[in-house]
Amino acid sequence: MSRHLITGGSGFMGSIIAKRLTALGNEVRILDVWDDPYRSKDIEFIGGDIRDRACVARALEGVDVVHHNAALVPLTKSGQLFWDVNVVGTDVVATEAAKAGVSHFIHMSSSAVFGLPKYMPIDEQTPRHPLEIYGRSKLEGENVVMRVAAQTEMPCIIIRPRTIIGEGRLGIFQLLFQWIYDHAPVFLLGSGCYPFQFIHAHDLMDAYLLLMRKEQTGAFNIGTDSFGTLLELYTHLIEFANSRSRIISLPATPTMMGLRCLDWLHLSPLAPWHYLTYHKAFYFDMTPLIKLGWKATYSNHLMFTESYTDFINRGASVQGKSPHRRPLAAGVLSAISKILRS
Repeated sequence: MSRHLITGGSGFMGSIIAKRLTALGNEVRILDVWDDPYRSKDIEFIGGDIRDRACVARALEGVDVVHHNAALVPLTKSGQLFWDVNVVGTDVVATEAAKAGVSHFIHMSSSAVFGLPKYMPIDEQTPRHPLEIYGRSKLEGENVVMRVAAQTEMPCIIIRPRTIIGEGRLGIFQLLFQWIYDHAPVFLLGSGCYPFQFIHAHDLMDAYLLLMRKEQTGAFNIGTDSFGTLLELYTHLIEFANSRSRIISLPATPTMMGLRCLDWLHLSPLAPWHYLTYHKAFYFDMTPLIKLGWKATYSNHLMFTESYTDFINRGASVQGKSPHRRPLAAGVLSAISKILRS
């Protein structure tokens, strides 16, 4: 039995990691700025900020494996704080973990580090060229982890997931699910006729545990190996929900310009990572993980129908302070949807 520290363990993915590790008989400790009200009493909680070096060092006492999930995500639109938390905070956690002599350091990064690559699929040779401030902060967070690992010989894994779906996932997907439930128009940026990959939280966790078990090191891109286009995905979900929603494809360039203006005016919930990338194909080559014995159990279609069903059963109830576990204010997008519906 090992002792695991999960930074950001109260968030959507962090809480899933905590539950899975606990179910496997491990001791689990969470370091986060807020405590999940649904946290199992078998999981220890330490309240604190990852930028607080003394707090991080205290949380690392007796820890074997670190799972670094604490980060500010695009929906927070955090400006300079992206750098403070995603880079400076990561440096603190990685440095202190190396000092503590942990056996493995697992860093949750983002596909945003790739920006809009010139070719698909994204593979191990694809250059990392982020488009916006969040992606740049996650790229530098990766660089920090790689540098500390190289200097200290701390074994580390960097995980780059495609957008994560699963039960309890709200945030930006709550808008899509609500529009379909209300029979309202559903918007696509561009034609939607391009391959677009997601990953289910449980499949991500399976890959995660496989890499730990095999004591792998390095960076790994993770997405489902069963996916199609966004247009196919939205059409299938609307049919599954018996919804009268119609799909409206918006011209990419003027729509991005409009969304940028709305973002600047604080009238839209969408962040640059969303409106600068969702009009292009985006998917990973999963060959390296498949060769290690991993295979996704969820297709794009299955993960979205499951998440939609969970949304209908659960409602847009607040599941904590994580942006991915609470409803999202639609802003002006709600008004536009109502106008087009009338």
